[in-house]
Amino acid sequence: MRIIILVLFFIGALWGENPMVLQLTGVKTSHIMNDGKKQEVFIERKTPKECNGVGINPEAVFSGDYAGKNVPPLCQKSFVTTVGKAQPMSFAQGVITVGEIEVLDFIKNKLNVNPSAYILVDARKRDWYEQMTIPSSVNIPFDEIEYDEAIPEDFERVQTLLGFRKIGEAYDFSHAKTALLFCNGIWCVQSRLAIEKLIKMGYPREKLLWYRGGLQDWLALGFTTVVPQ
Repeated sequence: MRIIILVLFFIGALWGENPMVLQLTGVKTSHIMNDGKKQEVFIERKTPKECNGVGINPEAVFSGDYAGKNVPPLCQKSFVTTVGKAQPMSFAQGVITVGEIEVLDFIKNKLNVNPSAYILVDARKRDWYEQMTIPSSVNIPFDEIEYDEAIPEDFERVQTLLGFRKIGEAYDFSHAKTALLFCNGIWCVQSRLAIEKLIKMGYPREKLLWYRGGLQDWLALGFTTVVPQ
């Protein structure tokens, strides 16, 4: 394991930062809490030392309840598998689907460096977001991404956060941010619906990224979350 880590760091030193290394080094960022205060967060993949000896083999991974009988409970996670709808890997031409490594790279090398041009979007409804989210994300519920005469301030907030504006019946996306959106997991449609709404409005597809795995995959791999309340 130490040899693999050293090799990854050596490759990174030769060719510039290798995004794969981020899962080993972690990513420093900050999160704006519900009270407006900024909290510094270190995103890392938490692996209890008791789990270091668990091998990746059929007996350990696909045995009974999908974890080997000899795998310590601390090294397992359980989650509901019968909710929502299965999502395609790609649902809109021009919108790139990303995984955890790309999310880490986005946070460290894009969002942290130039927050005026990039945004990580938790597209779930507010009550979901308040339970936990990925550090540095901003909550833009999918059902607020459309003009509503009854609550115009919600859509105004969306425009401000994403960097576009409504002019009459048209939209100006000349200063739109590159947005990476996610929701609960591969079974969750909320981020997909958010992206579809933005595309319908004319949002540049090349400025939209989709983290299909969402919170469930993020948690399954042991990455850091934050409770924004």
